[in-house]
Amino acid sequence: MNIQEAKEEIVHTLQAYLQKDEDGEYTFPVVHQRPILLIGPPGVGKTAIMEQVAREGGVGLVAYTMTHHTRQSAIGLPKIVEKTYGGVPTTVTEYTMSEIIASVYETMEKSGNREGILFLDEINCVSETLAPTMLQFLQNKTFGSHRLPAGWVVVAAGNPPEFNKSVREFDVVTLDRVRQINVEADLDVWLDYAREKQLHGAVVSYLTVKPDRFYCVERKDGALAFVTARGWEDLSRVLQSYENLNAPITEALVSQYLRKEETARDFAAYYRLYRKYGTDYGIGELLDGTLTEETYREKVSMAAGGSFDERFSVVNLILESLQARLREYCELDAKVVQLHSVLSRFRGLPQTLPEFIAANENALDVKRKNDLISRVEARREAWVLGRLEQMEVVVRERHIREKDRTFACMKEQFGEDLARREASINAVQKALENAFRFVLDSFGQGQELTLLVTCLSKMPDAQKYFRLHGCEAYLQYTDVLLYRAREEALQKACRAVL
Repeated sequence: MNIQEAKEEIVHTLQAYLQKDEDGEYTFPVVHQRPILLIGPPGVGKTAIMEQVAREGGVGLVAYTMTHHTRQSAIGLPKIVEKTYGGVPTTVTEYTMSEIIASVYETMEKSGNREGILFLDEINCVSETLAPTMLQFLQNKTFGSHRLPAGWVVVAAGNPPEFNKSVREFDVVTLDRVRQINVEADLDVWLDYAREKQLHGAVVSYLTVKPDRFYCVERKDGALAFVTARGWEDLSRVLQSYENLNAPITEALVSQYLRKEETARDFAAYYRLYRKYGTDYGIGELLDGTLTEETYREKVSMAAGGSFDERFSVVNLILESLQARLREYCELDAKVVQLHSVLSRFRGLPQTLPEFIAANENALDVKRKNDLISRVEARREAWVLGRLEQMEVVVRERHIREKDRTFACMKEQFGEDLARREASINAVQKALENAFRFVLDSFGQGQELTLLVTCLSKMPDAQKYFRLHGCEAYLQYTDVLLYRAREEALQKACRAVL
C-alpha cells in the first residue's frame, strides 16, 4: 500500500486500541494489541505520517531511531539493591528505567496527555546485542522489567533487506506478534503532500512531467545510486532558502540531494528553464491582471505554441502562485477568526484590557514551555496578542477607561482586520479568474485545464476558500471534467461488452 493508505490504517488501529467502555477502561486487551511494523524503502515518509497521526489524533508521540541505541539505554543500567528472601538479606541486580520508557513518562508529564504513540524507527537494523531486547519488546511491550504504559500504541519501521545491508530478519515468533504493513513509494500521494506543504514548484512540476524520476535505488558496477522522496523534499527546502538568499543553485548542489547523476543533471537543467518560464510569463502580473491586453495575448500565443514540458511548467507556475496566495488568505482568515473569538471572550470578563493581555501572554508562555501548542498555532496566538497590544495603545491615546467604550474602540479597530481579510478574498478571486482565463485561452479544455482543476481540488487551502467564497470557473470546469470522466468510463464499459 502507499504511505497515505498506511497512515489511514494506523489511524484506525489507534482508534481501535484506545476505545473505552462506559467505565473508562480500554476495551481492546493489551495482550492482543499487536505493534504495527511498517516495512518500506527509505525516504517515503514513514516518520512524517507518524507526526501527522499523533497531531490529528490528539495523542503524544515519542520517536526513537533504534540504530542510535545500545542495550543499556534500551533496558536501563544495572544497579545493586538489597532484598530479603525467607528472612535472609541478600543483594540482587535490578535495572534503572529504560531511557525509552522514561521518555514516554516524561512526555505524559509534560503534555498531560496519557495516550500516545511510541515510534521506533530502523528497528530491524539494531546491533546484535540489542536485537533480543527489541524482539522482547515487540512481543511483550517491556524493556527489561519496565512496561510501556497503558494507552500507548507501538509503531515500528524498517527497510527491506535490499535497501540496507544491516537489516536482520525477524523470526516467525516475532512476526506472528506484529502487524506488518508493506509500504511502497507512490508519486500521486507524494505530490498531494508536496502541494499541501508548499514544496518548490520546480520539484512538483518536474515530477508531474517526468514521474519515472521520482524514486530509484539501484547499484550499478558496485556504485549505489538513489533518489528518494526525502531527497526531493529536502532539495525543495534548500532551493527555497537559496532563492531567498539569491545564492547560486548549481548541478553540484542538486546532486547532493538527488544521488543519481542523470536525474540530478536533468533536474538542474529543468530548474533553470522553470525559472526562465516564470520570468518570461510574468505569472504574478498575469494573475493580478495588470498586463496590457497586447502583452497578455503575446503570453497566450507563447504558451499555446510551447512544448509539452513548457505547457505543464506554466500551469504549475500558476498553481504555485495560487497556492501561495491561498495560503496567505487562509492564514489571515484564521488569525481574524481567532482575534474575533478572543475579543468576544474579553467582552464577557471583568478584567481590564492590560490584565487580559497579561493573562493571555502567560497562558501562551506555559503552552510553549510544555509543548502544548504547535509553532503555527503559537505564531497565530502571538499575532493576536500583538493586535491586542496595538488596540490598547489606541485606547490609551484616546484616554478611554470604561469597559464598554474600550470594547467599542477595539471593535472599531477590528474593522480594519475585516477589511484586510475582504481585500485578500477579492485578490484571490481575481487571481483564480485570471488563471482559468489564461489556461483556457492558451490550451482550451485540454490536459492543462485538467491539471489546474485536479490540483486545486487537492489543495486544502483552495478547498477551504471554495467552500466559503466559491469560484464560478472552478465549479464549472469541475463539472465538465466529471462529466467527461463518466462518459469515458461508460464508453469503456460499452466497448468491453461489445
